[in-house]
Amino acid sequence: MVSIMEKKISVCLTFDFDAMSLWLGTFRSKSMSAISRGEFGRVGAERLLRLLHDWDIRSTWFVPGHTADAFPATVAKIAEDGHEIGHHGYFHERAKTPADEILDFDRAAAALKRVTGQEPVGYRSPAADLTPATLNCLVDRNFLYDSSLMGNDFSPYYCRVGDQAPADGPFVWGRETDLLELPITWGLDDFPAFEFVMTRNGTLPGFAAPSQMYEIWVGDFDYLYDRQGEGVYILTMHPQCIGRGHRLLMLERLIDHIRKRSGVTFRTMNEVALEFKTSNPRVPH
Repeated sequence: MVSIMEKKISVCLTFDFDAMSLWLGTFRSKSMSAISRGEFGRVGAERLLRLLHDWDIRSTWFVPGHTADAFPATVAKIAEDGHEIGHHGYFHERAKTPADEILDFDRAAAALKRVTGQEPVGYRSPAADLTPATLNCLVDRNFLYDSSLMGNDFSPYYCRVGDQAPADGPFVWGRETDLLELPITWGLDDFPAFEFVMTRNGTLPGFAAPSQMYEIWVGDFDYLYDRQGEGVYILTMHPQCIGRGHRLLMLERLIDHIRKRSGVTFRTMNEVALEFKTSNPRVPH
């Protein structure tokens, strides 16, 4: 095992501030009840900002352009409080064509800059649905990192372009790029566990007890801390979901657990990516 003195853990609290775009884009809902669930995202965001201020933690928020246009004051406040603003598409949907995706991508970037004055350097695809077109968009625009893939858990890695998965042959590995991947996992995401969603394709039951998710989330952190001793722990949360009172209490409990460990630093994704790329420069093949 790695000794306590050698621990080097970065913790990234990340928030996908989807608001109404999730229900309008991904779920194509016309229900005012569903759309109002997205509106609650503003309430959750304000609660989270107070929590983060009290704990003196800087975090990363992935914000669709639609949310920036709907709640400009809230999104501006997130940036003013020192949190990183990442790109999350405009309308939280998968574009029909690569050309549409480029238009959506640039529209979202413009909305974020208009509201925050900042150019995003990180990206997370809506619903973790990264496409080759999006990946090329990021590479072409010199983005620093993506956070949509799941090829590792606690270790960043460089993204590839050109992967192929033929139905009648072996997997073909593409070429590495300078775009860094800060990987996620559904197990460290609040939405699948907590949110009740009915669609034509089935029902996401949601409503898991926070104690269940605490066991999973703290278990992954403790494994990283005790068994590996170095790496990045990334939580994916949604203000409209984690912002409910009983879930915020669980998050506070988790943060308290993490903060008691030596060698742990809360960081933005931008900070983690820059440090990793400096320490682990890509070796061209």
